Amino acid sequence: MNKIPEVSRLSFLKSARAILKNPLPFHKKNFNLKGNTFRLKLGISKNVVFSRDAMFAQHALQKNQKNYKKSAIQTKDLAKYVGNGLLTSNGAHWAKQRKLIQPAFHKKQLETLVNKIQEAILTEIEKIEVDQPFNIFPVFNDLAFQTVVKALFSGEVDKRAINRLQYITEAAQEMLVKELRQPYLNWWFKLSGELEKNLALTREARNILNDFVAKRRQSRKRYDDLLDMLLDARYDNGLAMDDEQLIDEILILFTAGHETTSNALTFAAELLARNPSIQDKIYSEVITLKDEDDLLLKLKGLQYTEQVINETMRLYPPAYFIDRVSIESDAFSDFEIKPNTNLLFSIYEIHRDENYFKDSEVFNPDRFEDKTIKYSPYYYPFGAGPRMCIGNNFAMYEMILTIYELMKVYKIEYKSSPIEIKPLITLKPKNAILQFSKRKD
Repeated sequence: MNKIPEVSRLSFLKSARAILKNPLPFHKKNFNLKGNTFRLKLGISKNVVFSRDAMFAQHALQKNQKNYKKSAIQTKDLAKYVGNGLLTSNGAHWAKQRKLIQPAFHKKQLETLVNKIQEAILTEIEKIEVDQPFNIFPVFNDLAFQTVVKALFSGEVDKRAINRLQYITEAAQEMLVKELRQPYLNWWFKLSGELEKNLALTREARNILNDFVAKRRQSRKRYDDLLDMLLDARYDNGLAMDDEQLIDEILILFTAGHETTSNALTFAAELLARNPSIQDKIYSEVITLKDEDDLLLKLKGLQYTEQVINETMRLYPPAYFIDRVSIESDAFSDFEIKPNTNLLFSIYEIHRDENYFKDSEVFNPDRFEDKTIKYSPYYYPFGAGPRMCIGNNFAMYEMILTIYELMKVYKIEYKSSPIEIKPLITLKPKNAILQFSKRKD
């Protein structure tokens, strides 16, 4: 067995400031120097294996997934803010929660939510400013958050409490980024009280959600929204989730369900601004379906719009890294994987591999006319295997309908400057300044 090529700790320290701003160039440089898989030494015994090998990702996420678990980044660092739910757990607890919650996100169940999703979209896109440059990200960020609110609570909640919940959710993510990117300051975060301040905000969020759940139970009304589905869910022994577990899962839905979608929608708008002809193709599709009242038939008809979303997530995958830790010894290709090896798969790099995507830097939605790409071992916008994102269908419905409603009303003026990115926990857009105009045709 060959050893995995190593990148020294000194190399990491020399690039520390640049990595803090954007780690992707550092990773790309080492992939080009060392090959598709390399080991980054962070200390005497601490190291991380980075890989952009799509087949290695398939091995760990699908073929031999039982030997790989999520890392402490999610099961410990993130969990202290959102609890021990589907996103942040491993093993038997994860399997139990997945089995319980999966039916709520089945396509048949989501069909009851599409009207609620559209209501949130229509309300939020009215906030778009026209005929002047402005940052589109806050609009899409609010849209994605309010869509989760509508799907969970049917909008029957205090708006001030929801605004507070959004603030807390985003503050917790910012704090987590600081902890992960600047671990050498963790002592200061504790000593200064900054960490405790954010943990207190998380406790406040849990109290807000507990109030929402209590009011729903007291009302005895049914809305057939996600909250009703979660309250109805039963384990094999016939019992429902206890309130603490229910709040964990709701917090995770807010955290995972809004940021990745708002990122993808913003990148889609940025790409459309640089490709007016693709805007025109979407609009042609929109025109053919504008009189269709059945939202499900409309979604099925928006094939090209779906291709645009898929191509956006190829170039700018919100979950641009997927982490795993090996449980027992394993091997892939001619590399030995020892127990407790930390693995980070670069989805960003895999999606731009010329071996799988010709002219990989080019925005070309036509490549997704081949529907098999969505199920290939080199396309991972929602992960893969048993731990594939449970909300992938929900997110696709939301994004397709948003682009449909957007292109029906607006044009995005041409922009030629490069798209800016801000890699944090997710791949975020930066300076997404666009100009919209109302369609006259």
